Amino acid sequence: MEGQRPDGSGTARDPAKAKRARWIGIAVAVAVIALAAQGIWSRHDAHAALERDAEHASQTSVEVVRPQKSTVGLDLVLPGNVQAFLDTPIYARTNGYLRKWYADIGAHVKNGQLLAEIDTPEVDDQLRAARADLANANANYALAKSTADRWTDMLKSKSVSKQETDEKVGDMLAKKATLDAARFNVARLEKTQSFQKVYAPFDGIVTARNVDVGALIDAGSSGGPAKELFHVAQADRLRVYVNVPQAYAQQVRAQQNAFLTLTETPAKHYPGTVARTAGAVDPQQRTMLVEVDVDNRNGDLLPGAYAQVHFALGTGAAPFTLPGNALLFRPDGVKVATVDAQHKVKLVPVSLGTDFGTRVAIVSGLQGDEQVILNPQDSIVDGAPVRIVAAKAGEATAASGAAAGGEGAAGASGAAGASGAAGASGAAGASGAAASGERGTGASGAAANGKAAAGASAAVASGGAAGSASGAVPSGDGAAGSSSAIASSSETAHVASLLFARTSS
Repeated sequence: MEGQRPDGSGTARDPAKAKRARWIGIAVAVAVIALAAQGIWSRHDAHAALERDAEHASQTSVEVVRPQKSTVGLDLVLPGNVQAFLDTPIYARTNGYLRKWYADIGAHVKNGQLLAEIDTPEVDDQLRAARADLANANANYALAKSTADRWTDMLKSKSVSKQETDEKVGDMLAKKATLDAARFNVARLEKTQSFQKVYAPFDGIVTARNVDVGALIDAGSSGGPAKELFHVAQADRLRVYVNVPQAYAQQVRAQQNAFLTLTETPAKHYPGTVARTAGAVDPQQRTMLVEVDVDNRNGDLLPGAYAQVHFALGTGAAPFTLPGNALLFRPDGVKVATVDAQHKVKLVPVSLGTDFGTRVAIVSGLQGDEQVILNPQDSIVDGAPVRIVAAKAGEATAASGAAAGGEGAAGASGAAGASGAAGASGAAGASGAAASGERGTGASGAAANGKAAAGASAAVASGGAAGSASGAVPSGDGAAGSSSAIASSSETAHVASLLFARTSS
């Protein structure tokens, strides 16, 4: 019995030591349970954050504008054709050769001023012959008249028969008709001969001269087309003809003020007045012809010019306008995508008006309080969830999370993560980025020092839109020698697949 101690302590454990051992075991168990609970809670929190990021990433980021309406009167600008108040081509009324002309292009002429003389030898000969025929007819009529008068007197004394007297009177009447015909023929030829001289029909400017001395003048009697000699225009007052679209025809009325601008002098206004309207819409062009009279005594405007005619239609006629990149051209018509109170897309059909360049007038379809999406996707549909952003187009807004101080990292990228991570201390963050220009959404996690990071990332690309997300599981501070984050490969794959499904939807 040499191995036994004299006091017998080798056969029994000290109760104090046993009690201390039990408390140590309990403390270790509590610590393990606490660490496990902390890991489970941190994993659950990371999973919830990832779900929120996925929900956020599944909504398309859009920019919106509201329809604008001008507070001043609408300036309706339409092209117009400037014409002289009187514009007349001058033709010859007789045949012959041009003897002399007295006015060239640009000459200011007065009413009745001689423009040219035509030599008409054939007409002169015809007039002389007609005058000879007139003299012959006059002599024949005089003889017939005297004969008829004598026979009428002899009939009273019964010297001649009634039949012979009637024959003489009838011959006298026939000679009278021949005389009248000859007289009218002479008058016609005298008028034709008077057309040897060409006169200006009104005060104006000679805008064209198409003949020269010695040119053959044909009045069209030979069957060929008549040739224009001169062209005279009265340009001290102008007529401007404008085709007003049907949408604005009711707002343009007679005596309404308007003004003209020219491309070469855009800053100068030429006032005018609506003289008259056609009062009907052309069924082919769906426009109404309007005449605007403009005073041009100073000669600033030229007949035949192209001008822009401005009509002030008043504030009631001003339509809503939208940027051109807010329109959707669909087979069933033009539409705009609006965002309702539930942040859902609603497609609204609209009717387009005047194109002002960067903006287009909306004739009907809008109330003015809609939120209209800029640069909508061609595939956008009714009811699609969207997120309104205030950033400019093409600019991405991003926030990033950082992890620092971690020691040891494990992670995987793609559809699922492969392993978990443990570290003495660290921090993890999640970030989301949205770029309206690329229509991309995403969330990413990053380690600041490049020492410790844990997470999973998933990416999906569909229809030109890309989304990515990554999450980081944070490590607890002050847990030396133990793992503060537990991320199994199956759990990481589940989280990444969830994000993939949310992003795809």
